[in-house]
Amino acid sequence: MKLTPEQLEQFDRDGYLFFPGLFTPEETRTLNEAVPELYSRREAYNVREKGKDAVRTNFAAHMYSKPFAKLARHPRMIGPVQELFGEELYMHQFKINGKMAFEGDVWQWHQDYGTWLNDDMMPTERAMNIAIFLDDVNGFNGPLMFIPGSHKKGVIEAKHDLTTTSYPLWTVDNELIGKLVERAGGKEGGIVSPTGPAGSMILFHSCLVHASGSNLSPWNRVSVYLSLCTVSNHIRRHKRPEYIAHRDFTPIATLPDDCLLKDYPVDLPWKDGLPASAMQTTSVPFDEMKKAA
Repeated sequence: MKLTPEQLEQFDRDGYLFFPGLFTPEETRTLNEAVPELYSRREAYNVREKGKDAVRTNFAAHMYSKPFAKLARHPRMIGPVQELFGEELYMHQFKINGKMAFEGDVWQWHQDYGTWLNDDMMPTERAMNIAIFLDDVNGFNGPLMFIPGSHKKGVIEAKHDLTTTSYPLWTVDNELIGKLVERAGGKEGGIVSPTGPAGSMILFHSCLVHASGSNLSPWNRVSVYLSLCTVSNHIRRHKRPEYIAHRDFTPIATLPDDCLLKDYPVDLPWKDGLPASAMQTTSVPFDEMKKAA
């Protein structure tokens, strides 16, 4: 899957690309059917909504679930990002966000790179998210909201919000959000919210400011996010456990385009449970650890 000159221009201008219905119903069904069992597990990699049993985020399913291990190597997801960066990629983070019916909480306004920089010491913003809808997304079930062109602002100062939701996030000040929205067009396009059928895909810049509201509707809004980073830009600190911020910087080798429909072999290193190493953390940067050794 190669991006057109028009798509490259749009990405540079807006900071995101939307591909409605890129994956077929049969392909997405394979993934969707695997989610309930993953969410039912009482494991550290399932972060639940504050005060609720509903899963907010499942981390690292590509390490223990075959359907998602194949998705993590899908050329339709890896190819466009590799093309934009012109470099091989590794998986910085893999998550299945469950904005569940009636229970899915907000994701505050933030830049993904803000967290990757502050928590993981990722050197530059040569990383981005690419997401696939596992459910139909409409204006009522908590769709993503983007501020077009906000990635041009670069890295924005953020505060560490530890209280609003069950998952800590480096968030952007409301006053600045108002200014960014006004600059992007105010009520005429200052906030956009891509909606579409299950199987749709979004690619967005790591500095693009985005958020999502709570899901008060009766429809789930489950999406998979691949956070892909260029190999040379790998993180420099292991402050977060490995199931959240991965430490294997091996370039991703893609599978054939029909991999979700056929039985291709994939490695599942955590299929028998999280290794102890996946829970270990350190606040010491790599360079200092090497000196100490």
